Amino acid sequence: MAQNAAIHMAEGEALLDAGKGSKAMEEFDKAVQLENSARTYAARARAAYSLGKMDRFLLDVEQALKLDSTHTVANYQRALYAQQGKDWEGAESYSTRAIAHTKDVRLGAKAHLVRGMARAELKYNAAAIEDLEIAMASITDDIESLKTLAQLYDTEGRYEDALRVIERLCELEPDDLGHWTNRAFELAQLERYEDAMIMVQRSLLMDKDEPVALSNRAYINMKMGRDTEALSDIERSLRNFPDNPYALRTRAMLRLKSGDRDKACSDLGLAQLLGSLPEVDKLMQEHCADSSTPKKNKK
Repeated sequence: MAQNAAIHMAEGEALLDAGKGSKAMEEFDKAVQLENSARTYAARARAAYSLGKMDRFLLDVEQALKLDSTHTVANYQRALYAQQGKDWEGAESYSTRAIAHTKDVRLGAKAHLVRGMARAELKYNAAAIEDLEIAMASITDDIESLKTLAQLYDTEGRYEDALRVIERLCELEPDDLGHWTNRAFELAQLERYEDAMIMVQRSLLMDKDEPVALSNRAYINMKMGRDTEALSDIERSLRNFPDNPYALRTRAMLRLKSGDRDKACSDLGLAQLLGSLPEVDKLMQEHCADSSTPKKNKK
């Protein structure tokens, strides 16, 4: 019986890989009828997933885990389901089980990917970075995971690492304006302003009014001593994105340089409400200790 089930399993896998999900499901049905095991249910779950039959998928995964709680594929599948439902604790737990029991390098990498994304959502930054680095050794083209890893590196102050990942994103999606804008941002963090200007100009060739790119160019211009150009870019940026804390931070710095402390503190107060930027907190302490936090933007 097990041998017959294996034949249907192999046929089902071949059909599934060929994009014939319905035909594959028929073969996996036969395998399940012949062999009541975690592997047959997990295989049929894969076919259900490919067809978007999530109720069937979950039932088969749960049955597989009931038969074998350590089954690596079923644990990975359950982690995927938890991830889709934004159950980050569940995604972390099931992917951890998959990692603990698998000897399949590819499956292990995929499980690390799921766990890394879940841990990023749970704000376990160091652990998330470790997982995603392991995953990316085998999976080099997952866009969302690369974006998450770049963000985590930036949050941890690892700007060189963030830049390296964003360079990869630029290779994978050269027409995505956001990647070039983020690349300019990381170069500015590294004080490589000339290089940063080249990248931000590329972003603005795609969209001359993109507010984040304009905000980045304003910051770069300010750092290069071009305050007039910086202020012009900031005002253009804030017209389209008035709640950008980075733009407000840069305008506050320009206003402090020109001696307009009250308006600078207004900008800093609003930036502090909108986002957690250490530089803003430091400027508030230095220049606005006696200022009240504004309730709305003031130009």
